Amino acid sequence: QVQLVESGGGLVQPGGSLRLSCAASGSDFSINAMSWYRQVPGKERELVATITSGGIINYADSVKGRFSISRDNAKNTVYVQMNSLKTEDTAVYYCKVVASRVNPFKVLNVWGQGTQVTVSS
Repeated sequence: QVQLVESGGGLVQPGGSLRLSCAASGSDFSINAMSWYRQVPGKERELVATITSGGIINYADSVKGRFSISRDNAKNTVYVQMNSLKTEDTAVYYCKVVASRVNPFKVLNVWGQGTQVTVSS
């Protein structure tokens, strides 16, 4: 199976920066798309950014120009650099990874435990 460990959340003032990390571990599986989601109480979880194994990136409109997603394939780790943070970025941030293996064929959607990001003065 595949396990994810997230780190990097915390409290930051508006306009500040944070960097989240998510490391995937597990044997027999290849790591495909890696994504960051966020969720606030009472709202649905929303996609923040995705990066495929080939490096194709997509961002939510609300974070374009402020957040930057990247990955280190050798370490099976995905990062999101969050700059110019706003109070409305406050949420629990979750990493999600799509992992697959060929024989026998199996695809997993694995979620991290979540890390709190609070933007407040």
